[in-house]
Amino acid sequence: MESVQFCDIPESGIDRALSLAYLVFHETPEEEKRKHHHDLLRDCTRIGAYENGELVGFVAAFPFTVSVPGGELPCPCLTFVSVAPTHRRRGVLSGMIAELFARAAADGSPIAALWASEDAIYGRFGFGPATYGHTVEIDSRRPLALRITPDDRPLRLIDPTDAPALLAEYYDRTRTERAGRIARGEAWWREEWLVTEDQEDDELSPPRVVVLGAPEGPVAGYAIYRTKTRDDAPGLVRLDELEADTPAAEAALWRYLASIDLTGLIRAWGRPVDDPLHLFAADRDQVRVTGEFPALWLRLIDVRAALTARSWAAPVDTVLDVRDDRLPANAGRHRLTASPDGCTYESTERPADLTVEARDLAAAYLGGTRIDALVRAGLATELTPGTAAALDAALHTARLPHTVDEF
Repeated sequence: MESVQFCDIPESGIDRALSLAYLVFHETPEEEKRKHHHDLLRDCTRIGAYENGELVGFVAAFPFTVSVPGGELPCPCLTFVSVAPTHRRRGVLSGMIAELFARAAADGSPIAALWASEDAIYGRFGFGPATYGHTVEIDSRRPLALRITPDDRPLRLIDPTDAPALLAEYYDRTRTERAGRIARGEAWWREEWLVTEDQEDDELSPPRVVVLGAPEGPVAGYAIYRTKTRDDAPGLVRLDELEADTPAAEAALWRYLASIDLTGLIRAWGRPVDDPLHLFAADRDQVRVTGEFPALWLRLIDVRAALTARSWAAPVDTVLDVRDDRLPANAGRHRLTASPDGCTYESTERPADLTVEARDLAAAYLGGTRIDALVRAGLATELTPGTAAALDAALHTARLPHTVDEF
């Protein structure tokens, strides 16, 4: 790898980088999609791997902010990770990610994140699956059976061009209630959530936005969805996002989606694992979870900074022996002393109470993976009985972390 150099890709090199990415991912996008990608990458960190002036690797990172328990942190989010097929297994990917980690640390970003195209790749770089999503299907050929009474406030369809101004404040407020959620600027709303033609399925309608609450009152919830007619089956409602203040408000939105004329199936991708729909649906044959998948993968670039930045639900005083081959500054024994009042994390010579790899600590960081589950799976070792239970109580969050913004 000595002949490979890692440096910024200038804006003039974006098209070349995209060509490499399309080669790697076997894509031939239309001009509109390519322009969309080009526009996104202008605002990203872009790291290239060059050999003799030829681009042989490419990684970009969105400068996102992600909610964590009790606050939020800057978080470079990796995308377009690509290595030329002629240069696989030559350290190109390792070099690019090491360069990105170094820049994140210099910029004061203690975490990084990605969506994994191949799960097997990213664990070795210290990423762990920190949020999970459900795919849910609802048979809406009959009225949606519910165990609770839906909110009776009015529902109204709004023009998608007006949605960012109306929904952004609501989204920002609700974003703090779950860890793992990305702050959205107006451009992200328009270019990712409300683009007229769906990038994956051009048979889907433009986005529809339904809001719960009178125009003169506060927003109590919203749903973004698209519809599609099907020759061999009832029409489809594809739900992209649904947010609500209360179970009754959520029930009102689900009931609306299930009552759209000429449709018979709702397919919702990326719903929270602890979605209250699973409990208030009266017929679980009608509302089915058809899949579960890891969503946001997290990397603790600076374990001390990450742990001291989040809130803690209960007191814990323990010594962690963290294993981290990629970022040795994180490795070793550290005393974690945390409570709802704050947290310290300092090197210590005391014996360890728990040994854990950085990737598994990252998976537990947002509250979505239990330490005792890691111990039972043989991925962490509890040396002092009760340590895992104490850590789980301290890491607990009222709602499971959730991410639906894919990048």
